[in-house]
Amino acid sequence: MSMLVKGTTVPSNPIEDHNIDIQKPIIYALPYRSNVDLFVLQKQALQLGLPDPLEPISINGNSFNRYVFISSRHTLMNRDQDIPSESINLFSDLLALHKTHSRLDIQIIPTSVLWGRKPGKEAKHTPYLQAMNGLQKTKAVFTSGRDCLVRISPVVSLRYMADSHGTDTAIAHKLARVARIHFSRQKLAASGPNLPSRQALFNRLIESKAIEKVIEDEAKSKNIPIEKMRKEAHSIMDEIAADFSYSLVKNVDGLLGWLWNRIYQGLNVNNAATVRKLAQDGHEIVYVPCHRSHMDYLLLSYVLYQEGMVPPHIAAGINLNFFPAGPLFRRGGAFFIRRSFKGNKLYSTIFREYLAELFAKGYSVEYFSEGGRSRTGRLLQAKTGMLAMTIQAMLRGLNRPVTLVPVYIGYEHVMEVATYAKELRGKRKEKENASLVLRTLRKLKNFGQGYVNFGEPIPLNQYLNEHCSEWTKDIDPMGASKPQWLNPVVNQLATKMMTHINDAAAANALTLCATALLASRQRALSRDSLVKQIDCYLSLLKNVPYSETYTVPSESAKDLVKHAETLDKFVIETDSMGEIVSLDRNQSILMTYYRNNIIHLLAVPSLVAQILIRHQKLSLTEIQRNVTMIYPFLKQELFLSIKEELLPTLVEEYIEEIARQGLVKVDNKHNVSINQANNQVLVMLGRTISETLQRYAISLNLLVSDSAIDKSELEAKSQDIAQRLGRLHGINAPEFFDKGAFSALFTTLKQQAYVDTEGKYNKDKSLQLAELLYSLLYPEVRLTIQESICQATESSI
Repeated sequence: MSMLVKGTTVPSNPIEDHNIDIQKPIIYALPYRSNVDLFVLQKQALQLGLPDPLEPISINGNSFNRYVFISSRHTLMNRDQDIPSESINLFSDLLALHKTHSRLDIQIIPTSVLWGRKPGKEAKHTPYLQAMNGLQKTKAVFTSGRDCLVRISPVVSLRYMADSHGTDTAIAHKLARVARIHFSRQKLAASGPNLPSRQALFNRLIESKAIEKVIEDEAKSKNIPIEKMRKEAHSIMDEIAADFSYSLVKNVDGLLGWLWNRIYQGLNVNNAATVRKLAQDGHEIVYVPCHRSHMDYLLLSYVLYQEGMVPPHIAAGINLNFFPAGPLFRRGGAFFIRRSFKGNKLYSTIFREYLAELFAKGYSVEYFSEGGRSRTGRLLQAKTGMLAMTIQAMLRGLNRPVTLVPVYIGYEHVMEVATYAKELRGKRKEKENASLVLRTLRKLKNFGQGYVNFGEPIPLNQYLNEHCSEWTKDIDPMGASKPQWLNPVVNQLATKMMTHINDAAAANALTLCATALLASRQRALSRDSLVKQIDCYLSLLKNVPYSETYTVPSESAKDLVKHAETLDKFVIETDSMGEIVSLDRNQSILMTYYRNNIIHLLAVPSLVAQILIRHQKLSLTEIQRNVTMIYPFLKQELFLSIKEELLPTLVEEYIEEIARQGLVKVDNKHNVSINQANNQVLVMLGRTISETLQRYAISLNLLVSDSAIDKSELEAKSQDIAQRLGRLHGINAPEFFDKGAFSALFTTLKQQAYVDTEGKYNKDKSLQLAELLYSLLYPEVRLTIQESICQATESSI
């Protein structure tokens, strides 16, 4: 057994993940009678610090087995799977003990051992909870011993069961039946639903009423034979559809394990238990990760497989369908989507039907709502097409709840980051091909840490009930309906989804160092100053929590700087007073990408710091009022989750924290003043958001100086002035003059009633904000903006 079986336990730390109290009695529940499963469980339990399942347990002077089987085992002669009588007797005895001993609380830990996770075939209708006979188990040990998964589920408290439901024999039977359902769902979550043959899937799609109708309509409108249109439809299906192969996934899992260990020092996965519970409860899961790198596809599938869940079907751009990557991706679960299929009714109908088929059959799905990889490190505005089709699939009347799972993926090194910088400077994007993959593979080296944080799930059924209570009246089995409420609801949902992704951000050594060094005018700091700055960030992030799903490093600031240096991003120089850590010009541009990954976590404290630096002393009320005026623009651009009504309290908490750090002083009248003896850290904290404020100042003062300016002209002139400002003041951040940032700003101007629906602006309100923004800029920057606005205004007269 030791030579043949290599088990993996999910979760890897069940005592902590499931809050198992090892001081209380523990009994393991297994799905069916199997000594082999017991031996595998024994080995894993002892490694994890859990009690030995083969060692009897003594409770109040009575000795019991520490394990219980929910179903009997198949034999060659007997194919029944009844609940063993000894299991019912054990449950009954244990429940009875709770009746007489009020302080007793026995913990039942449902545990299953899965020999391989190969999904069944649709045609065979294989049940999920099926015990193996002796010959089958022997074969499984030899063929799947290295693919053995031990799933440890959350604890079931018999004290809770006894208090809530009683202690008679009927409750013991019910407990065993519920456990059987639990194990069946657990197997489904790990392996996924039965897979159809590709041809059977195509036949089912081609026979759907929606596709059948569009084929007839297209053949008639284009005056071509209907059979030719069917062939074209078949060709489109072949282009789109995945061809999932478990054997490929299993083999690639080992390869990816080697790859991650080669290029990353560690992978950090957080909040996976939430997703496992959703899968266990039978939810249709739609993963919506941010998109940093082509590595995202591989990393998320690898993490999910390691966490005991089936890899999702992934919506991939058609640009990735090149040999040999395309066929491999397809067999790994990728289905390919064209960048645009507006006006192509046949393609859009087939794609919508295919997506609905995936949902109906229970396959988890993954798509990148940004539509492409972020070139700046910030989240992009979501493309809503896939999200709309997800809701349209729900309108067909799905039986299971659908849940979006936002995923934040972060790296200490993104392998394409240098390419992104070139593309932002105007270089044409290189088309994906095999030679590009080979060139990338040659560059693989130490990339530091990787992060996969699962955000707060968004149950779509509940969301629709709250935002469109009568949505179920629009149920349409054909899936062709597009109700009037769909677009506004999808737009709101997209913003919520992106906000939840940012809520799950992972601060790390490199993002924190990049933020600190880029806040320095010369992109250089002494080692002591760098450590001190990062210590400020860590204290802010730990003591004033941003959300429930974000993560902060547990290491000290000194250790984080030391780790970041190993990534070869910095120039280290030594003089008589110590070491200086700096960035060269090229690295300064690249480091903006990593700073932008977490800039939203520090946006509000940075704004508070900048207000204090420029005004020296203000009352708490004035600071809160100023932050409240600017916050809606930051919220729209950076997908911040703080509700406006909670903002004053949050500002007060940030001020208390920076006062605790000795950066400001607060008197008993709530006046806040900077500590002149210790203001470098505060100055650099404020500079984190200063470039964003400069952009806002450009647009607002342009609006005030030219009341007749329209949206497109405002965006174009703002962009021109930002480019000029960047050249004159050495601002290397690529997003500083990004058109999308100015577009988001104009959206907020309309939402906050600075500009009305007819394009007319509110003079008093706009002037007040414009003056506030000017007051937060350094004098030399303000002068450049004023001169540039005068020139831009004069040239348009």
